[in-house]
Amino acid sequence: MSRQQGMSSLSLVLLLMLLGSLMLAGLNQQLDAFSRVVARESQSLQTQANVQSALEWGRRQPWSIHQGSQCRSEGTWRACLRLLSDNRVLLIASSGDGVLWQGGELVEGSVLLSPHGWSDFCPLREAALCQPR
Repeated sequence: MSRQQGMSSLSLVLLLMLLGSLMLAGLNQQLDAFSRVVARESQSLQTQANVQSALEWGRRQPWSIHQGSQCRSEGTWRACLRLLSDNRVLLIASSGDGVLWQGGELVEGSVLLSPHGWSDFCPLREAALCQPR
């Protein structure tokens, strides 16, 4: 009789270990999924920070108002100023896969960018004008 109770206790312990292993495997899969989400979010934030730095660097450049389109590069940063009609300008900044745009205008022979900040989508109807060249 005691031998039968020992087998049932052993079976219960093995069942608990099996259930614990399955739970740990499920938690490990969740942890892996969350780690991938965090890595993608971290990469996205890094890209956004780089492109915002490129935009700020482009804002500080001495642009000529006599050229239709001009670009400058520094490392992975690229900034282009495009002169549009009606004394409007568009500053296009890129770094890696990220691109930001900031509109502005020509005032008394100098470039004055909009105080309302940047846009993460092309503000022009002609998408070809929004591409850095």
